[in-house]
Amino acid sequence: MTKASICTIGDEILIGQIVDTNSSHISQALGTAGIRVTRMISIGDEHDQIVETLGKELEENDIVVVTGGLGPTKDDITKTALAELSGATGNITDKTQLDIIHQILGARGLDVLDVNLAQASVPDTCEVIPNKLGTAPVMVFRFGKERYSHQPALYSLPGVPFEALGALPDIIDDIKRHKSLTDICHRTIMTFGIAESALARHIQDWEDNLPKEMHLAYLPNLLTGVRLRLSVYGGKASEMQQLIEREIMRLKPMISEWMYSEQDDTLQACIGRILGAKGKTVSVAESCTGGMISELLTSVPGSSAYYLGSVTSYANSVKQNTLGVRKETLEQYGAVSSECVAEMSEGVRLLMGSDFSVATSGIAGPGGGSEDKPAGTVWIGVSSQMGTETFRLRFTGDRKRNIERFAAHALNILRQKILKEANL
Repeated sequence: MTKASICTIGDEILIGQIVDTNSSHISQALGTAGIRVTRMISIGDEHDQIVETLGKELEENDIVVVTGGLGPTKDDITKTALAELSGATGNITDKTQLDIIHQILGARGLDVLDVNLAQASVPDTCEVIPNKLGTAPVMVFRFGKERYSHQPALYSLPGVPFEALGALPDIIDDIKRHKSLTDICHRTIMTFGIAESALARHIQDWEDNLPKEMHLAYLPNLLTGVRLRLSVYGGKASEMQQLIEREIMRLKPMISEWMYSEQDDTLQACIGRILGAKGKTVSVAESCTGGMISELLTSVPGSSAYYLGSVTSYANSVKQNTLGVRKETLEQYGAVSSECVAEMSEGVRLLMGSDFSVATSGIAGPGGGSEDKPAGTVWIGVSSQMGTETFRLRFTGDRKRNIERFAAHALNILRQKILKEANL
């Protein structure tokens, strides 16, 4: 099987100034193409370290994908390191990339500076895949057997995420032209409402009896739950698919209580498909989640067909005057209560004219809690014409994690109510 390593270059990644999102997207693209990613590495802006690390990766992998360090500033040193690594004797100017540089900067009304022009200058040992979205081209270095005992290739991409991701289709096409790739098969099951450790215990016997060529990964996420990914490498595509399908059929009855999708998915996308199929609508009233539920719902393309609107009612006055929560409810039970979220969810549903609604009120922390309502407590209400239900949950975590958990569980409870009443 073709193996690959992904390397990001830049001190800004190592010190946590920016988050590396490129590696995950590149890994997914390589995996889909039948290439197994063995390692992800971050390297600082240090010439000798770049040369040494990339040399080792080329020794052990068929493909090395590098992102970062290709900008117009002096601290971007990837190109000079790659020139040394590949034994370049000089630079050449790539005319196609030079034309793109003039077009991009001209469209922005910017002067074309020497540092911009220099980005079209590349080591004479590389091939160029033009970067249509930016000024730094993709450089491809191919190495012979006399150096590494096999013939690896290195692809150097810009670090800007939309440029790097935009170049991936061309890179995958180039790899396929030069490498003989084997098939790889992945399937994903999405679960929510059960912790990773509890899920692992629950399906332990099934996992222990998986075929030896099959691999299972647990991928937990606060907003989407625990993703189960089954993978088979190196066989025939049809046989791998049959093998995975057989194991999924055995798995589904064990996890039906928590499973919400048989594809790489999100709760909000799942809700959107259900509402869209049934021609139903939803609205949201948020206090402690501060708009996150609405943000998640509207992140789905086409959400305007079923999402009507929301009220972010942090203040009790907004709960009363906009959502119709009774003053007596707030005085007797408080904002963080079953009674309050019931009236919030009913109020926003009537206000917006939606078929379904969800409401949250809680204490994200770190302060604001009490003995009977500690930080991490949330009440969630869901409402429809068939009735209103409320749920109390308690989490322990920092403010950000609590808010994300509040929002995700609210979506899951909403999903369950919609499914129940839609008879799906």
